[in-house]
Amino acid sequence: EIHAILLEYGLPATFPEEVELEANELDTSIGEDEIAKRRDMRKVPTFTIDPKDAKDFDDALSIQQLENGNWEIGVHIADVSHYVRPGSLIEQEAYKRATSVYLVDRVVPMLPEILSNVACSLRPNEDKFTFSGVFEIDEKGSVKNTWFGRTVTHSDRRFTYEEAQEIIEGKDGDFKEEVLILDRLAKIMRQKRMKYGAINFDKVEVKFNLDEAHNPTGIFFKIAKDANKLIEEFMLLCNRKVSEFVSLDKNGKENGNTYIYRIHDDPNPDKLLDLKNFIRQFGYELDLGDRKTTIHSMNKLLAEVKGKPEENMIETLAMRTMAKAKYTTENIGHYGLAFDYYTHFTSPIRRYPDMMAHRLLQDYLDGKKSPAVAVYEDKAKHCSSQEKIAAEAERESIKFMQVKYMEQFVGQTFDAFITGVQDYGIFVEIPETRCEGLIRSRAMSGDHYSYDEKNHALVGRNTGVKYQLGSPVRIKVLNADLLKKQLDFELVDA
Repeated sequence: EIHAILLEYGLPATFPEEVELEANELDTSIGEDEIAKRRDMRKVPTFTIDPKDAKDFDDALSIQQLENGNWEIGVHIADVSHYVRPGSLIEQEAYKRATSVYLVDRVVPMLPEILSNVACSLRPNEDKFTFSGVFEIDEKGSVKNTWFGRTVTHSDRRFTYEEAQEIIEGKDGDFKEEVLILDRLAKIMRQKRMKYGAINFDKVEVKFNLDEAHNPTGIFFKIAKDANKLIEEFMLLCNRKVSEFVSLDKNGKENGNTYIYRIHDDPNPDKLLDLKNFIRQFGYELDLGDRKTTIHSMNKLLAEVKGKPEENMIETLAMRTMAKAKYTTENIGHYGLAFDYYTHFTSPIRRYPDMMAHRLLQDYLDGKKSPAVAVYEDKAKHCSSQEKIAAEAERESIKFMQVKYMEQFVGQTFDAFITGVQDYGIFVEIPETRCEGLIRSRAMSGDHYSYDEKNHALVGRNTGVKYQLGSPVRIKVLNADLLKKQLDFELVDA
């Protein structure tokens, strides 16, 4: 089934033999000649913080205190473009894929394993070539100085998010002081970002416990804690600062340099108005003024619905008002993050745009002229469309695993709530598993139902009974169709 998903989306299961051969012949040694050309940061305390099942560590943080009391924080990114050269077979294959794809039980990587998990992975106790942003940050979380360039680093420790989280919550451990300082600075920077108008969507990821045969034995949710947010904050800082560095001259004026931006357009005003009108019936308000007012009000709404039965529904609807982020050479800023300049720089192992961002930055550091925009705009479009395909395939694999997991519960009843309403039926989700199924309107007994699009509801023509987005219902699992990746439910009672 997972192979079928790969096929359906035109995703490769393996690398062409000639690409593997070329990768295996690369010189991955850390040679003295190359070290001499770089800033040597191997003596500075450095570590990675990643998910416990991660194999590619593409970012590390270093920290040391300067004589003036400020902190020098290095964001070190795997120097993928040192190994992957323009025109090579590896490069062509990476461009074609444009992104790694994370399915439930496997990764379809953008780069062959020798690069993604070995040469470019910032593994502990190994010297690595990196491309770094080094920031001087004061106690108030303000950036005083910025340096970009190629480095050689040495990760002293690999933390999982859980281990770093335990230190943040008070447990003793390696680099305790460093982790706590980074956490403190990250929190200040995050607070500033929120104040400046970033949107606070805390996305919950559905994850599965799989047995030896890759069958799902349980479902759990990945929720971002302080350790995740610490890494996120420094990656956001690096992405933003690189983008500003390339795009602005000494006086803060745009210099016309070609670059790859990650942009996020303003939300659709009609959708925002629909959301405002819809949430009123639940007693919530949305103030649609200027950009800042709207976002402040949106964040307030997202905080208010936390833990309420309608949380998931209102979060989903709020997300649907948003534009999709994409890659382009035409910068319009990033609405959701509230950044005027933003790029993707920090994950070149799994995203091709980051590799382009690295190469362009190096060209500008070397004083080269800005290249023609058209070539990069084409590449940006290709990367955006591949990203979309990857996201759809990832969703399909999650859906498949959810249906497979629910097979064992056919005939059983659950409390659920309505997550979607169409003229042909209602979509219902079981909160413990986030598994969604369909109840067809023709199978809903006792009345004929009309679709009220504006209020996201099905309304009984005779009884006036209303099945509305967010309403709690009790359902029975009728059928789990693996081929269609679909669950069918029936109403037990509303």
